[in-house]
Amino acid sequence: MGRHGWNSGARRWRLTALLGVGAAALALVLTLINTLPGGGGGTAGTTRDGDKVHGTPAVPPDDLGPDVGWGFTHTQFSADEGSGKATGRVEGLLSKTRMPQIQHIMGWGAGNPEPVKGRYDFEDMDRRIDFVRASGGTPVVTLCCAPDWMKGGKSGADNTNWSQSALETAPEPEHFEDYAKLAATVAKRYPDVRHFIVWNEFKGFWNNAEGRWDYEGYTKLYNLVYKALKKVDEDIMVGGPYLVMDSLDPRQENGASTTLKGPWGAMDQRALDAFDYWNKNKVGADFVVVDGSSYTEDDEMLPNEFAATDKLTAVSRWVRERIGDLPLWWAEYYVEPGDADDERDGWSETRRSAVHAAGLIAMARGGASSGFYWNPEKEKGPDCAGCLWSPTDTGGGGRALSMFDLLSRFSEAFPPGTEYEAVSVAADDKPNVRVLADDKVVLVVNTLDRSISAEVDGRRFGMGAYEVKWLRR
Repeated sequence: MGRHGWNSGARRWRLTALLGVGAAALALVLTLINTLPGGGGGTAGTTRDGDKVHGTPAVPPDDLGPDVGWGFTHTQFSADEGSGKATGRVEGLLSKTRMPQIQHIMGWGAGNPEPVKGRYDFEDMDRRIDFVRASGGTPVVTLCCAPDWMKGGKSGADNTNWSQSALETAPEPEHFEDYAKLAATVAKRYPDVRHFIVWNEFKGFWNNAEGRWDYEGYTKLYNLVYKALKKVDEDIMVGGPYLVMDSLDPRQENGASTTLKGPWGAMDQRALDAFDYWNKNKVGADFVVVDGSSYTEDDEMLPNEFAATDKLTAVSRWVRERIGDLPLWWAEYYVEPGDADDERDGWSETRRSAVHAAGLIAMARGGASSGFYWNPEKEKGPDCAGCLWSPTDTGGGGRALSMFDLLSRFSEAFPPGTEYEAVSVAADDKPNVRVLADDKVVLVVNTLDRSISAEVDGRRFGMGAYEVKWLRR
């Protein structure tokens, strides 16, 4: 799917000039070394000891379980690079909240981890994990995507194909075991990472012949990776299937679910079938992961952007009915359609925060305990619609933006294990506000583009257009 900002930047190679009388001879030697056997292709910048522990691992809390709470995903650009003042500022912001942070092993800011079989390059991944450690977050690794040689491409440090179609290609079945070994290598390198998600959105797992998801292939890969990670350490927690829970126009009949539907649309039955197969045939799971948008596949928000978030509640409850006591995560959630370039500049930050708050409320109401905001960070520039912090390219960057305020506050107020409570809302206010509460705080969202006077939890107060208000109890 094109909404992810998949481009990894195609690696920033650091070439050092070969100077002096022996430069030509030295270059020839290096060329020969870089083409030694090891799966074919150049091996510049790679090592064989990919499973060597990197840096100084953080000590996971004693009570760390499969629930990690509400956090975000690092994308192509993040606060691991830029001005030292700016990156330090973001580290300081995050250290106060200790939100969980997801990083993929390839793409979205990370280079090819194994460009040649048995030869590893974790430079970018190391830097991202170091940032998570420095900012005090709980690291979560998404095991996606796959080196080219595992999916029919060329082997070699200089042969990675960073096109979207290539990145979103799944490993070939004959390389599933190789991918499981890579997953184990990652786990050994970062022993403080206790949570792993297997793959991303069934990318490359589509059965063209039958017009459905290749859930058999994904589940086979998942089971191999699950076993490999548990062999490294039984305490590692693994989840899937990270399936896109797409919905259709409610008037559509072809492929639409007849049971899971609402004013927001009807679920794509193929997604539900894929989930049920994985859930029945998985060898195990410590948590369950889905993703999706409140709007339909055609980018329709029905009946409107706030009511559309009811889909997140409905899907969460459907999944919860099938997974028992396992925690439910939303690895990604979207409440604002992008334009043709996948940009989301059309909404004001006030409106964006209000709709996202409604989305978070909807997931929590459905029984989700963790959700991750896909942070649309930009490398530079003064504007960054929907970003958690301003770009870190200058010393004045890395400052908290409104989405950071919302997400960090929600994460702090409603951690895993929260017992939500009913809260009174005046009858005439119920259509206009969204509310979530526990015994300490009440989150209230005005869904209207105008000021209102609302009575919630026995108190009456004014709210500005699309205002998000926190009340102490």
